Amino acid sequence: MYFVCRWREGSPLGKRVVTLPDATVLDWFRRGWKHDDAKEWIDSELGGDVYGLESIFEAARERNLPPPESVNELRQLLTEYLWVEGDDKGDFIRLGEHALRVRTDDDEVDLAYYFIDDDAASASPDRLAFLLHDTWPLPTGAGGSDTVFRHTVPVRTVRLAPPGTDCTFSVRLCWQSPDLYRNLDLNGAIQFPGVSLPDLATHLAVDGPDSRRWPHDVRLLRALVAPGEHDMGRALKRYAQLPGYAPSPASLDRAPAHEAVHQEITDLLHMERPTESLIRLDAHIAQVARYIDGFFGFDQWILFDNRWAATHPDLARSLLRYAAHWDPYEK
Repeated sequence: MYFVCRWREGSPLGKRVVTLPDATVLDWFRRGWKHDDAKEWIDSELGGDVYGLESIFEAARERNLPPPESVNELRQLLTEYLWVEGDDKGDFIRLGEHALRVRTDDDEVDLAYYFIDDDAASASPDRLAFLLHDTWPLPTGAGGSDTVFRHTVPVRTVRLAPPGTDCTFSVRLCWQSPDLYRNLDLNGAIQFPGVSLPDLATHLAVDGPDSRRWPHDVRLLRALVAPGEHDMGRALKRYAQLPGYAPSPASLDRAPAHEAVHQEITDLLHMERPTESLIRLDAHIAQVARYIDGFFGFDQWILFDNRWAATHPDLARSLLRYAAHWDPYEK
């Protein structure tokens, strides 16, 4: 079974993945029921703190609650005694036969944690592969120009080129989404139909009539590209070096000239820059883990096209889903 904590982790992927010996979610909770020190046990079992999880075990010990005998009993106990922050506690604790998904917040950021058994992982790799992936960077390798990638995940579309077989996807995972100012309520990935990743910078440089209405991440991506530049790798290297929690230039939302916003980014690069950021650039997937600080850890920006996605379809589909909803089982 797997445990995943999507939080302020030291991992470049911004999540912690732990393998557990238990066969089911119910087995794990029964094993820890009425433990003498719930917090210490959780830390040792799950590789660190999990905000609020100890509350169910503390309640079991203090109230002398019998261990749950079924998934339904566990669901009732979690609903009543597990501490979660939020307006809709009933919807933030989701337990099925093979997986538990919990959403809460720690007053600084939203967070989610998951228990996924092996049967669930095997049954839904298109939903869970990225959630359960624990190494950075993602694998490389891509097919030819005739490769086709299909998915059913909601994404936003920005048209930079005529329709074609190629398509590039942008997934940015950050602690304060500029569109919603939350880190789990993401608007989903962005797709650029008709554009392969090696050609993305060239297409972004064109000042089209809709560029002022592009999503924030697309305008930021364009601002990272120097005027006349055709190399997406250089743009992402600039992103990796931007300091601070919210690196977007203040003028970006006012949509001034491309040159002016890019100059503001250049000015930011003269400040103290992170040295811990990681970047991996390949022809059809580009990955950045931008280091913020010791508290927030990393954010991520992953760009890939259909040629990579068709070679790694489960990772690609699950990554798109990861950017669309905190619960991988959401339709």
